[in-house]
Amino acid sequence: MAGDVWTLQVFQRAYRLSLDLRRASQSWPKAEQYGGVADQLRRASKSICALLVEGAGRQPGSDAECKRYVMMAIGSADEARLWCRYAVDLELAGPAMAQAWQNELSEIARMLHGLRNHLSEP
Repeated sequence: MAGDVWTLQVFQRAYRLSLDLRRASQSWPKAEQYGGVADQLRRASKSICALLVEGAGRQPGSDAECKRYVMMAIGSADEARLWCRYAVDLELAGPAMAQAWQNELSEIARMLHGLRNHLSEP
């Protein structure tokens, strides 16, 4: 991941979504804000971005190290999708909104898989 990770489309999309999730979850009940669904959803979505930045900065030029962090970012995207499901089941978010978030998280995960594959190329 040579260059500035902020220029990657996958990073930009993940960052925008993490901000959207933060804004949306701020109005959820107080019990969900610290350790609850809102907190977990925000943490997982921010983790996608943080892992990309950390992976790019860890050992510049080391595709193997970057790939390891991209794999963790994929896991965070999958985790955030789970928290979206909880948000619907607990009636914190409407089904249409949560589905839009899940769709975006799926697209981000797909893009991360592509990045991982690119980093695996000789």
